[in-house]
Amino acid sequence: MRNRILTATAVTLLAAAPLAADEITDTLQSAIEAYEDGDVQYALDELEIAKQKLMGLKTSALSAYLPEAPEGWTRELNEDVANGLGMMGGGVAAEATYSNGGTSYTLNFMADNAMVASLAGMINNAAVMGMKVERVNRQKFAIQNREIMGLVANRVLVRISGADVETMLKALEAIDFQAMASFGA
Repeated sequence: MRNRILTATAVTLLAAAPLAADEITDTLQSAIEAYEDGDVQYALDELEIAKQKLMGLKTSALSAYLPEAPEGWTRELNEDVANGLGMMGGGVAAEATYSNGGTSYTLNFMADNAMVASLAGMINNAAVMGMKVERVNRQKFAIQNREIMGLVANRVLVRISGADVETMLKALEAIDFQAMASFGA
């Protein structure tokens, strides 16, 4: 029974990234071999390493939706944004801060996380709650106190804050939300 579960887990992980680096495939194969040799702990360790590597691929896929800096602005990626997501229900995140000297804003994406699900009700009912609602590229966003939040495909939280609303709405126009809806699939 355990062999079936381990094999099913490994196959599922392999299917999720058929074009992934050989390093991931090798790690999954190592987990299977360790299990077949009776070393369950090593097999679990290898599966965890493979999972981390696959999550890294998923994080990179989400980061690809962070737009380049507008002309006259700079973009600084926050490579550590995903640290600690395990304590908040897991998932992946991507973040960048955009600056032009006197003004800056931070754009954050968080996906497949329990916190995202908990914010869905608030975002979907923003107008009822007295928040201003705007549409950008057919996506609904709630605006409150120089922060704009939207939910893409009920799994990706898009949050932008720090600048005036017009600047941030313009920044959101550079994002392909339709493509983002199926990232990592």
